[in-house]
Amino acid sequence: MDIEVFCGLVAMAIVVVVTSGFFVVKQQTCAVIERLGKFHRIAEPGLSWRIPGIDSIASRLSFRIHQLSVEVETKTQDNVFVTVAVAVQYRVLKEKVFQAYYTLQDHQSQIKSFVFDLVRAQVPLLILDDVFSKKDDIANAIKSNLKETMENFGYEIVEALITDINPDANVKSAMNEINTAQRLRLAAAERAESEKIIRVKQAEAEAESNILHGRGIAGQRAAIIEGLGHSVEEFVKQIPDAQSSTVMEMVMLIQYIDTLKEIGSKSKSNVVFVPHSPGNLADIGAQIRETLFSEAFICKK
Repeated sequence: MDIEVFCGLVAMAIVVVVTSGFFVVKQQTCAVIERLGKFHRIAEPGLSWRIPGIDSIASRLSFRIHQLSVEVETKTQDNVFVTVAVAVQYRVLKEKVFQAYYTLQDHQSQIKSFVFDLVRAQVPLLILDDVFSKKDDIANAIKSNLKETMENFGYEIVEALITDINPDANVKSAMNEINTAQRLRLAAAERAESEKIIRVKQAEAEAESNILHGRGIAGQRAAIIEGLGHSVEEFVKQIPDAQSSTVMEMVMLIQYIDTLKEIGSKSKSNVVFVPHSPGNLADIGAQIRETLFSEAFICKK
């Protein structure tokens, strides 16, 4: 074989080997390079080179934020079983890539184990109502404890969130019934209070109406008394020998006859005078006079 051909083949082989050693690392990632099975270096984003056959890419790690969802079933202080859904957001620390890759065999399983332990340590200390109202405190406790632990393994815990608290179906139904009963009780109390206000206002209005009605009747009777007085005085002036009592009986007789005419003009009238005879007019007149005089005395006061 010609020496020049041999040299060309060797040069081509060298080019192929050298070219095959180049590789690209994407943004927000890194590559763990091992040389003969031992950690060698961390390849940064961009174009990198390794010795083919000697160096190898053991793994590529991303610096982006990852999310791991964990569901933990546990029991509260008041013996209610709940399922707590926890979302853990984490990422690899750039300065601790070695620990992140070589320390943990399965980092997600490790994080889940820590979350299970922390949730089952926090929730049993609280009653069910406090689990809902203090979920942020539980999340902060998970984040604080998990962050301190996972930093030693090369991972940063960005956030821990309680995304759902799901009690047993029977417990949820009972809670809804309690809430419904409380709201119905409040509604009944408000309705009773409004009815009370309406009745009080109606009673006040009725009392005011009765007062005004009574004043009107008193004024009407006072006017009647005054008119009858003038009529009697005029009659006595015209007939000096006539007595006031005789005149009043005559006026009442006229009123009695007019009343009967009024009653007779209505087909559905159910008014009855007892006793019903003109002879009893004197007794009726005595009663009316007594009543009128009493009311006149009261009106003058």
